Amino acid sequence: MKKEILLGNEAIVQGALEAGVSFVSGYPGCPSAEIGQGFLDVAKEKGIYAEWSVNEKVALETAIGASFSGLKSLVNMKSFGINVCSDSLFPLAYTGTKAGMVIVVADDPSCWSSAQSEQDSRGYAYLSRIPMVEPADPQEAYEFTKLAYEISEKFNTPVILRITTRVAHQRMPVQFEGVKIENEFLKKGEFVKDYKRFSTMPPRVLEMKKELLEKIEKIKQFAEKSKLNKIVGCRTYHNLGIISSGVAYLHVKEALEEMNLDLPVFKLGLFYPLPEKKINGFLKPLKKVLVAEEVDPYIEKEVMATVQKSNLKLEIFGRELVSEIGELNQEKIKFALSKILRIKYKKPIIINSDLPRRHPQLCSGCPYWPAFSAIKKFSPEGTIFGGDIGCNMLSGVSPHNIQDYLFSMGSSVSIGHGIIKSTSQKVVAIMGDGTFFHAGIPALINSVYNKSNILLFILDNRITAMTGHQENPGMGKNGMKEDSPMLKIEEIVAACGVKNIKVISPDNLKELDETIKDFLNKEETSVIISRKICALLEKRQLKQQNENI
Repeated sequence: MKKEILLGNEAIVQGALEAGVSFVSGYPGCPSAEIGQGFLDVAKEKGIYAEWSVNEKVALETAIGASFSGLKSLVNMKSFGINVCSDSLFPLAYTGTKAGMVIVVADDPSCWSSAQSEQDSRGYAYLSRIPMVEPADPQEAYEFTKLAYEISEKFNTPVILRITTRVAHQRMPVQFEGVKIENEFLKKGEFVKDYKRFSTMPPRVLEMKKELLEKIEKIKQFAEKSKLNKIVGCRTYHNLGIISSGVAYLHVKEALEEMNLDLPVFKLGLFYPLPEKKINGFLKPLKKVLVAEEVDPYIEKEVMATVQKSNLKLEIFGRELVSEIGELNQEKIKFALSKILRIKYKKPIIINSDLPRRHPQLCSGCPYWPAFSAIKKFSPEGTIFGGDIGCNMLSGVSPHNIQDYLFSMGSSVSIGHGIIKSTSQKVVAIMGDGTFFHAGIPALINSVYNKSNILLFILDNRITAMTGHQENPGMGKNGMKEDSPMLKIEEIVAACGVKNIKVISPDNLKELDETIKDFLNKEETSVIISRKICALLEKRQLKQQNENI
């Protein structure tokens, strides 16, 4: 056995490698980005295939192809990525897998890095009927990843491994087997035709649903005995127990230690399907139970149903004491326990500081600075500015303040098109190169086809910057050279039917200004591509070049 200090994300990589993963795909998004990058960094050494796909739907579908060909696969994404790939996620539950598949989804309670919504992706387990495991720390992230592959192979089903920011970015000593994983050649699989298994055409799809429901019942029986679900603590204090899962369990543990309480805790590692009989057995001796979970009350609702079905006389505490907004912490748990036990709650001392607040802003030397300034300067009063995901989100904060809506990848153009068709207002959409490849192309085609006069400003900084400089299809062929992109955005834009296209450097202020003034008056869909390498990436490249001299 070995022991190293690992991030939760790094522990997932180690667990998957030891489980024999051969194929990895994903899309970069915080807080999961280190997973995909970790695989890319060791792919050649370990003899596996790893890629950043253009979006999460494509990433899942490529991994499905690998699984159908007999290779163990892993897909990694942030919370909103599972929304993107859900079209293929649901039928995957029906077909099942041929080789082990783990889908890592990283939620972000409190929206530290994912600002669109405080999504709780656990609901997808119920919607898709796909098993979900939920580790609490890096050690469990390693162990649960390996167990997820075991479940996947045992039941021929994908398994969702749901983490949160605190699990992804925790560091702790992780004990692992340290199996030497080196393959000289990439493992090759074989797709064996099986139309009945892999195609979801009616009426076979209804047979598949019946088979899926039967499979879930078998997994329920497995969950009742699984070591992923366990009771810790004792039963000697006021007949009160706690049910928790994921990182919320750690907050419960800390709160109990600080309050010097010894209460029984049912820790759920396998979130779906829940072990109803085991939960019922835990509840029977109790008079009160606190359900502590982030963010939505999924477990609480299940406990309520169990109590009602079993006619248990039990008080259930959850959302009325533990907020559905933001991350949990030990103080929130301590407050809830104090209310239930009717003991005095001592609020923590908060030291107020007069230090000025640091607001997010673009990096020094970022090519977005002159672009934002020119857009703001020359757009007529009343212009609607559409924001998109990536560094360009910062157009919505001071000193720019030119973002009137922000939703999801590629939505700046689609929402803008709807505004144009509903009003007489001018819309300028702002989008990065990574987002353009992810979801911007269909929106642009729709705008051209339905005759919008939107002005799309594509800020091409040659990389997917905000999530840590991951590759995208617009990179250079030879190590991200500006002059040799693999796919030229302007050629794709032209192929979408756009006639008004201009590629400029944000350093050429005169041309930038004149182009914006000209294109704002176009009566058709128009695209300005502002192209200059990310300032941080340029510095890194120069540093690497100097080190190689």
